[in-house]
Amino acid sequence: MELKVKAVLDEKFKPMALVYRDFVARAEKEGAEPVVIGIVRNQGFVSAFETKIFKEGTGHDEENFKFIERVVKSLLWIKGGYKIIIAGPKAVADRIAAAYTKDGLRAFDADFMAKVYEKPFEVEGVPYENAPKTQESTNPIGRHLDGCRIGFDAGGSDRKVSAVVNGEAVYSEEVVWFPKTNSDPDYHYQGILEAMKTAASHMPRVDAIGVSSAGVYVDNRIMVASLFLKVPEEEFDKKVKNMYIDVAKEIGADIPIEVANDGDVTALAGAMDLNDVDVLGVAMGTSEAGGYVDKSGNITGWLNELAFVPCDYDDEAMVDEWSGDYGCGVKYFSQDSVIKLAPAAGIELDESLSPAEKLKVVQKLHQENDPRAAKIFETIGVYFGYTIAYYAMYYDIKHVLILGRVTSGEGGNLILAKANEVLEKEFSELKNIQLHLPDESNRRVGQSIAAASLPKLK
Repeated sequence: MELKVKAVLDEKFKPMALVYRDFVARAEKEGAEPVVIGIVRNQGFVSAFETKIFKEGTGHDEENFKFIERVVKSLLWIKGGYKIIIAGPKAVADRIAAAYTKDGLRAFDADFMAKVYEKPFEVEGVPYENAPKTQESTNPIGRHLDGCRIGFDAGGSDRKVSAVVNGEAVYSEEVVWFPKTNSDPDYHYQGILEAMKTAASHMPRVDAIGVSSAGVYVDNRIMVASLFLKVPEEEFDKKVKNMYIDVAKEIGADIPIEVANDGDVTALAGAMDLNDVDVLGVAMGTSEAGGYVDKSGNITGWLNELAFVPCDYDDEAMVDEWSGDYGCGVKYFSQDSVIKLAPAAGIELDESLSPAEKLKVVQKLHQENDPRAAKIFETIGVYFGYTIAYYAMYYDIKHVLILGRVTSGEGGNLILAKANEVLEKEFSELKNIQLHLPDESNRRVGQSIAAASLPKLK
């Protein structure tokens, strides 16, 4: 596979967008057959996606399975759901069903989705003529700027908080913390409470609290979140699930609170700033977070967990320690990507440093015009350009906004420049997609300010 824009530090990179395009074209040449993949989530909503594979019995069974497995994985983590429906060849459906069992290839994914949606995970195969149809719903959220508000952004390396009065941030701060390595939930609770009390001290009162946080949230409850990775399961249920609700009660009685995934808040921040719709937000920090504002200006209710969406088809690509899967966004659009690429660039990082500190070392080298550091951000930009093209298969995109620690400084500009080059040279049909970096201040604390707009005052 020939890339028109090379990933200079990763010669084996196989972009999902090119693999998809090539696979379907080859299948069509030999006489393809259609497959519809349906993802069922809460309230009976269904997301249906149609593609093509080689006909059964033509010697492409393994290739068909690997291709459909990657597409199913993408749909599952973008849309979210507790059930996969495969409408098409029974052999493909059976292989996917086997992958999503407790001992199967995608046991992590099945278990994760079962916890999020509090339903047993299942895969159903049906004939193509019984293919599911899309049934979606969206919700208006955010853009409320009246009154005195706290906006809190819980990152994996630092926490950010803003005090916002009638839409203007009167105070913002960043504090380093280590939530992902701490098993005591009181550590998290006290850190969140301290941040909110600090913001509250800069306003005459608190009318509302908005939270942007990595993870999955239902009715402001924490269902799954990597910030609490080390917290034992029994402690999670008792002390973590209602943590943001409990902290809000300490700030004041009956204060409305709204908790949203940090990727959705990224998208919301972009939509507010651009005054437009069809905005995909991507936060590159401790992990990769995604969010989306649709053509109605609404949050979709999709999962948008882009960290687990495949972007590299190379089965020797780096494996994510948590999910056990390869080639997924978390290792391409986060500080892990910078650390992963450092040896290939000839940069040796002190193993005793935290991931955030290692990123700072590379960013300082880049600031000092070290060409090795520039190659790292250029490579991430190439990854990103090809992956935007893949995301565009699942989202209607007019704007892509990137935020997060990895985009700070000149590295963010290099990432965008390379991503634009990929779109121009490889995907002319996507030339109207606009990529954006907010200014340096908004890039770091913009999510906490947008988070403040989430709740509607009573």
